[in-house]
Amino acid sequence: MLDYSFSYADLEFFLLILIRVASFIFSAPFFSMSNTPRNVRIGLSFFVALLLYHVVPEQRVVYDTLIGYFVIVMKETITGILIGFAANLSFSVVAFAGHIADMEMGLSMASLMDPATKQNTSITGIYYNYTVMLMLMISGLHRYLLKALAETYTLIPVNGAVFRSDGLLSSMLEFMANYIIIGFRICLPIFAVMIILNAVLGVLAKVSPQMNMFAVGIQMKVLVGLSILFFSTSMLPSAANFIYEQMQHIVSVFVEVMIP
Repeated sequence: MLDYSFSYADLEFFLLILIRVASFIFSAPFFSMSNTPRNVRIGLSFFVALLLYHVVPEQRVVYDTLIGYFVIVMKETITGILIGFAANLSFSVVAFAGHIADMEMGLSMASLMDPATKQNTSITGIYYNYTVMLMLMISGLHRYLLKALAETYTLIPVNGAVFRSDGLLSSMLEFMANYIIIGFRICLPIFAVMIILNAVLGVLAKVSPQMNMFAVGIQMKVLVGLSILFFSTSMLPSAANFIYEQMQHIVSVFVEVMIP
């Protein structure tokens, strides 16, 4: 006969694990996409927390009042959100690269509603986002995220997170510098070709003033931009690998600044 009895201390410890896991899943990339049903996310949070409960060494949670327990709950919530937010930051790079590419091609006004983020995103940004996400999922992104979450309980025990604002700020500034570099690296083929095309159109405007270079240039930019976008698809795996490495770095930095 199975024995399902447990103490209040076990229940409190499990709930704290569940809170960190649920906060992470609702803010991490892929899991936090709006087209992922909430029931699936809640169920995944529960079963992952149940597995971690049997793996994480049991720790005694000390508090005096209900407010003290609420403070512990908020600390676990913020810890999970920060770790998931750190992983989700890296995916904003592809949207930035897509905006730059569409501005160069003249498609910046053709924005679409992304069903995953519920935000207006450029056409190229959606293309980059789903392509990079697919490549990262094939390479095991979901396994890395869950493994990273499990390892945080070794470095940051329950009720052991210490939030250092100076460390978080410096890591965000470091990421913003890499954010611009990575974004320009992704859209560099389109950006470089558009500069050459603008130079060619400028020369033709001087050579043949009777030609309407404004009308010709709009069509040429769209045609050349889509062609370069097609031919540069083979470069996306290296961009996805770069984003994956950046994600690992920023997650590790966010965890380090919260280690007690």
